[in-house]
Amino acid sequence: MLRVHFTGLDLARLRLAGDPDVLWETVLSLHRLRDKQGESIFGDWRSETRARLNGETRLLAPLVPPRGYFPDFLTPPEGLLGLESGMEALRATPADRVHDELGRLSTVRTLPAWIRSLAEGDSRAFGKLIGALHAYHQAAIAPYWAHIQAQIEADRAVRGRALLDGGADALLSSLPPTMRWQAPVLEVDYPVDRDLHLNGRGLVLLPSFFCRRTPVTLQNTELTPVLVYPARTMSETAPVVPEAPRSLGKLVGHTRSAVLGSIGGGCTTSELARRVGVSAASASQHAGVLREAGLVLTLRHGSAVMHTLTPLGAALLRGGHRGPGRNRAQSSISQPIPQSSIPDRSTPATM
Repeated sequence: MLRVHFTGLDLARLRLAGDPDVLWETVLSLHRLRDKQGESIFGDWRSETRARLNGETRLLAPLVPPRGYFPDFLTPPEGLLGLESGMEALRATPADRVHDELGRLSTVRTLPAWIRSLAEGDSRAFGKLIGALHAYHQAAIAPYWAHIQAQIEADRAVRGRALLDGGADALLSSLPPTMRWQAPVLEVDYPVDRDLHLNGRGLVLLPSFFCRRTPVTLQNTELTPVLVYPARTMSETAPVVPEAPRSLGKLVGHTRSAVLGSIGGGCTTSELARRVGVSAASASQHAGVLREAGLVLTLRHGSAVMHTLTPLGAALLRGGHRGPGRNRAQSSISQPIPQSSIPDRSTPATM
C-alpha cells in the first residue's frame, strides 16, 4: 500500500491536471499493448497499433518492463504541454539523473548496449530514444487522442464537481475505490509498502486513459509529487462555450444546439434542463442524440448523470477552429477507440 501524507498546505496545493499527459499515456500504453487482459475490450486497439509499429516496442521494452520500476525521466511534467514540449524536457534531463535512474533499472535486468550508452550520456542513444518514442506515439496514441481527451474530460468533470461542492476533502473522497481518503492520509492500492510525505509541496492528480487497476507515482520523492490514476472515463478539458453559433442551430435544430452549448464544462441532466428551459426528459433525449453523434460523453456519477462535451462537440461549437494551447498530437484524429474499450485491470508500472 502507498500512503500519501497531507498537511494543511498540501491540501491547499492539491491540483487536478488540466490536460492529459501525452508521455504518461505513451509509456503506460506500452503495458496495455503487451498484457493479455481485456482482449475482448482492447483487442482492436492492440491489433491496429501493432500493424502500424516497426520495431519500436522491441526498443522500448527494456526501458518500460511489463511490471515494476521504469525511469522517472520518461515522464517529465512538461508532457502536460504536449508531445514536443515533453520530448524537449526529456532530452534536457541531467546526465547524472539519467545515469542513476537507468542504474536502478539495471539492477533487476540486463540492459541492451544502446541503453547502457544512454546511461553514459551518448547523444546518439538519446536520439534513438526520442525517435522510438515519437514513432510509437504516432502508432499507438495519436490516432486515438480525441477519444483519450474525451474520456479524461469526463473524469475531470466529476472530480471538479466534487471539488466545487466540498473542497479538497470531497475531491479526494471522490477518487476511485483503489484510493481511500482517511484524512490526513490518502491510502492507495500499490504493489509495495511505501509512504510519500508531501511536506507542503502539494499533489498533482492526473487521470489517465491507459493507467489501469491501480495508480502510479514517481519513484524519486524529490520530484514534484504526482499521482496517476485510472480515470473512470477520460479526456482533456473541453472549452466552456456559452453559446452555439447560429449556423449550428440551422444544422441540428435550435433546441439541440442550445443543449450542446449549455453543457459547457459539464452538467447533470437536471441542470441541463434548467439551462435550456426544457423538461428533464427532453434534455435527456437531446443529450442522447448528441451522444450517439459523438458530440457528448455521458458518465453516471452516483444517482446523477453527468454530460460533458467531446473534443468534436467543442470543435463544432467553435465552428471547427482549434482552441488555444492545442498541440499537434491533440489535433491528430483518426478512428477512435470505442467507449467500451476501457480495460478493467492492469499491472502498475512504477514502484
